[in-house]
Amino acid sequence: MSHDIAVVGGGPGGLFLASLLARQVPSARVVVHERNRREDAFGFGVVFSDATLRVIDEADPVLRDALRDHGTHWDAIDVRVGGESRTFAGNGMAAVHRRVLLRRLQEEAEAVGVEIRFGEQAPTLTELRQRYDLVVGADGTGSAIRRQLEEAGHDLGHTVTTATAKFIWFAVEHLFDGLTFLHRRDEHGAFAVHGYPISDTLSTFIVETDPETWKRAGLDAFDTDQPPGPSDETSRVYLEALFADDIAGARLVANNSRWASFRTRATRDWWVPGQSTADGALAPVVLLGDAVHTAHFSVGSGTKMAMEDAVVLAREVAAASTADQLSTALPHALGAYQAERSTAVAKIQRAAVPSLAWWERFGDYARDLDTTTFAFHFFSRSIGIDKVAQRDPALAGRVRCHWAVEHGAAPLTTPLTLVSRTTTADAVTAPGRRLQVVTDEQGTAWLAHESTDHSTRTLLPIDGSAATAVTAPASEVGLVDVLAALPASGVVVVSGGTPLTRTLVCEEARLRRGLVAVLAVDAHDPVATDAGVETLLLSGRADAVAVVVPAGAGETDAAQQPELAGAAS
Repeated sequence: MSHDIAVVGGGPGGLFLASLLARQVPSARVVVHERNRREDAFGFGVVFSDATLRVIDEADPVLRDALRDHGTHWDAIDVRVGGESRTFAGNGMAAVHRRVLLRRLQEEAEAVGVEIRFGEQAPTLTELRQRYDLVVGADGTGSAIRRQLEEAGHDLGHTVTTATAKFIWFAVEHLFDGLTFLHRRDEHGAFAVHGYPISDTLSTFIVETDPETWKRAGLDAFDTDQPPGPSDETSRVYLEALFADDIAGARLVANNSRWASFRTRATRDWWVPGQSTADGALAPVVLLGDAVHTAHFSVGSGTKMAMEDAVVLAREVAAASTADQLSTALPHALGAYQAERSTAVAKIQRAAVPSLAWWERFGDYARDLDTTTFAFHFFSRSIGIDKVAQRDPALAGRVRCHWAVEHGAAPLTTPLTLVSRTTTADAVTAPGRRLQVVTDEQGTAWLAHESTDHSTRTLLPIDGSAATAVTAPASEVGLVDVLAALPASGVVVVSGGTPLTRTLVCEEARLRRGLVAVLAVDAHDPVATDAGVETLLLSGRADAVAVVVPAGAGETDAAQQPELAGAAS
């Protein structure tokens, strides 16, 4: 039985899906509707991890072949700031020019019988649903298919969160050795670059900065609402000069290069079932790639995620095509596709939250941290020192040695002086950086330390006079009020909120307010492990970690659990 499938959007995800469908469902007629011309390609490089390459290569070798013939591969990540660099090895990645990848995918699709209609707008969604057995929306972040579904009354649960940081995408006629992060500061503020080689002559060159710096530098004049095509020449010249020493005076290359703020997209429902109407049957619709989800480019390529979507969607549709009735089998197939891919995408989006938060604050970190700590702070956004040590023992050793030189001991056994908020006479010293929060019989919470004989020694009461309990907000929106209420001196014990907001409160307290910041968590939190505590210390995120001891546990009895939200988070 012949099946007609429409794919709207001829980017990498849509083209890869079309090829897979044509191979796996030989009876299908697959048509791709692409509004741009065959030769158009906005943007520059696309990057893939080695793990992603294995998944995609199992489905089709087109990406592997493009990378082999025209791409680049590297193992290390390099951070450069203040004239110094720190390298993190063991991170296999590869990249290729987007134009090359698109050409290969176009050729592959047409070779297996896909019809690609370049340079024309797709018919309306209603027309597509009437003509085809399945419609796939692979038309990017501004998806017309998604918009038309919503206009037709389908609540997809689509949400958009806009970051504050500004970014702009160029290429540069300079070859980086691998994934390279450059940090520069001028009289206007801090700028940073994500750079990586994509051919034997070009590297991708993405620049980020904060909105205030962007405005002070006069880079906000370009009209970003104009149609695709023109690039921001003023910004190109400015950034080319700023990073001239890092790129050996090479030229930045523009291609629809204009400033934007990253938008994280998430969608509850990735597909809509077919339906019967007075005018006839309407085919089911399914979304793929940026049309349904995005994650900040610091943790995952949108192209990578779209191609991974394509692998699963093609597999499920192919299985459904063997059923007697495609119309009855497709809902199960599309549901299985969403179930599998939404789980994987959610994991990437969770990892993107602290990474995006880091990029919105990188200028502060570059100012407040020394080079080694700054680099490790960046590398440890989503992995701990134990995982870093597995990939690059030399880097882990260097970071640990740096701490030992600064503090005279290993991180967990470095003493910590706790000074009362009200008087230095009440200062006490904890023999290490792993603490406890216990509650006495009167219901007062205390910072404490477990002795070698497993008895508990109290250090400071968390009562506002000695140490101050601080509840982190549920989201970054509430940070302003919480930070405004921090005490002027002493120790803060931060709990509640989310792992990110707890960390951000601790960082503000210790890096910019001069307070001692103790992060309070329950015993099951990953931060409570040796590796978790060590990572937090080595990265400068907190001064200590305190595990909240439930009421009635240990040597110190208590009438009630202390009101530290971190104990229940």
